[in-house]
Order: sequence, then C-alpha cells, then structure tokens
Amino acid sequence: MTAMPRIGLWYDLRNPEPSRLTFTELYGAVLEQIAWAESLGIGSAWFSEHHFAADGYVPSPLVFAAAAAQRTTTIRLGTNLMLAPLHDPIRLAEDAAAVSLLSGGRFDLGVGLGYRHVEYAAFGKSLGHRPSLLTEGIDIIRQAWSGREINAVGRRYDVSGVKVRPVPEQPPRILIGGIAEPAIRRAAALGDGFLSMADSTIPAYLDAARSLGRAPQVFAAQWAIVADDPEREWARVGDHALYQMNTYIDWGNEGPASPTPRIEDRHALLAGGAYEAWDPSTAATRILDLIRTYPDIQDIHFWAQLPGETPDSAAARIEVLARKVVPAVAAALQADPADQ
Repeated sequence: MTAMPRIGLWYDLRNPEPSRLTFTELYGAVLEQIAWAESLGIGSAWFSEHHFAADGYVPSPLVFAAAAAQRTTTIRLGTNLMLAPLHDPIRLAEDAAAVSLLSGGRFDLGVGLGYRHVEYAAFGKSLGHRPSLLTEGIDIIRQAWSGREINAVGRRYDVSGVKVRPVPEQPPRILIGGIAEPAIRRAAALGDGFLSMADSTIPAYLDAARSLGRAPQVFAAQWAIVADDPEREWARVGDHALYQMNTYIDWGNEGPASPTPRIEDRHALLAGGAYEAWDPSTAATRILDLIRTYPDIQDIHFWAQLPGETPDSAAARIEVLARKVVPAVAAALQADPADQ
C-alpha cells in the first residue's frame, strides 16, 4: 500500500503592518497553534529563515523549533529551510543537535543556499561561494554529529581537532532545497532528502537520485489554501498571499538579473497558478494524485498562516486539513485497488 505521508504546516512568522499583534503575542499564539494542530493529527511543522525583513520574517528557526519541541510530543519538526552558508557549520551542528535532543529525535535539518545580497553582505559571505559553503558545511555537520574529531580542509573551511558534544542521539536528516537544476542535483548527491518548493521539480530530483543509486525522499511544500469555501476564503486572505508572493519577487529582483514583474492583484495570483485555492475534496484528490505519482513523498506541507493574518484567522483551514483532508487521503490509500 502506498504510504501515507505526513500532512504538515509551514511557518515564516511574518508580522507586517498594520498587524495589531506584537511579536510576543504572535510567537506565543503560533506555539499554541502547533500544539493544537498536533492534537488534531497534523504530522509536521516547518520553519523558514530570512533576515532583515521589515515584517520580521523569522531569523531564528532553530530557536522556534526548540520551543515547539517543548510544546509537542509527536509532531515532526523541521526547517524549510535554513540558509546554511550564512552559518558557521560547527555552531549549526551544535544548535541542531540541541533541537534534536529536545525533541526526542523529531527534528530534520533542511538547508539551502539563499539568494539575497543583503543577507550575504551582512554576514560577510560571498554569494559566489554559496555552493562550496553549503557542500563543505554539510560535510562538517555530519562529521560533528558522528562524535568523532572533525577533520575538514576545503576551500571555505579548515577545521581539525574539534569534537562536538553532545551529539544527537538520533541524527537529523539533512534535507536540501532548491529549484534550479544544479541545486536539485546537489540535493540528490548530498542530501538525505529533497525539499521541493514546486511539484514540477520532483521528477528531476528523482532521476538524479536514482542515477546515483540513492533512495529518494521528497518533502513537498504546497502553495495552496484549503477551505470549505475556497472562493470566499481567497477573497478574505488572497491579499495576504499576494503580499507574500510579491515580497519573494522583490527579493529575487535585488540581483543583477532581469527583474520579474510583481503580480498585480490576488485574482492574477490565482489565475496564474502561483497559488491555488482548494476545497477539501479537491485537496484530497490533488494530494492523492501527487503521492500516487511520486510514492517517495514523505511529507506534504502548507503555509499555516499568511503574512499579516492572525493564527486564529488561519485556524479553520488547519482544521479542514486535519479533520477532512487527512482522513480522506488515508481512507483512499487504504482502499486503493492498485495496492491490494
């Protein structure tokens, strides 16, 4: 029988004006929401990373994951994703080990390159060094978690004679995200799994992993809202999704490449397919199609709340996922005649 993937939530903890929530209130409410979502059967929670955003996009996902670990007992926690080249790999290994220990081994470390000039400049790193910083950093993290003395001499790091303590009792999987072909090939070669930001990238990853003789694992982020009345819900929250998408477009336009035009309004965002709005039946069908096509998918996660939306505002969508979509998918998989 095709395995049921975890269905999870994805957080960036943005709090743009004119939000009336303080960050203290937002953080506390999200932690309560994650514990509540776990009680409903939601299987994972993921935390992203960016720096110096006016809306407070979470800069410290490991700290937040550690806090979530103390509020939960079964939900799997992960980063999707951390900008690993901005971090000292030994320090990242130590902090991720602490989260793993605090969570009882429920933590996965998802990493990627990042792309914002302002972030790299502030941390004294070169955008041109991103691939080697990531590759060498992953090697150092794995050595650190082994408990043995680190011996890593490369283009970016020269580390020897260091042992990290304590090591994780259950080393986190290192998941690698990306959209471009080189990033996908890097995920297949170096990662324990692939953080897919778009379903269209999954075939390339699977081909690359299998060509290397590696067992693929896919963790698939979705850009969709799920509600009983998706048209009404999109009218209510579509402008929040538009803000989210246009912020990413603006950040991508910071470099020298030809600029990508901003999306005009929420109607254009939906019409262009960058976001989707599903009712529970459509969501179950789309998820089933995805995992039947790609049985290597381990996790499918949705944005829990959109920038500027309160946790309470998003709670109904989480409840729809947990009470209507997850049971429908599980029942369909159990009854799938192809697996009898």
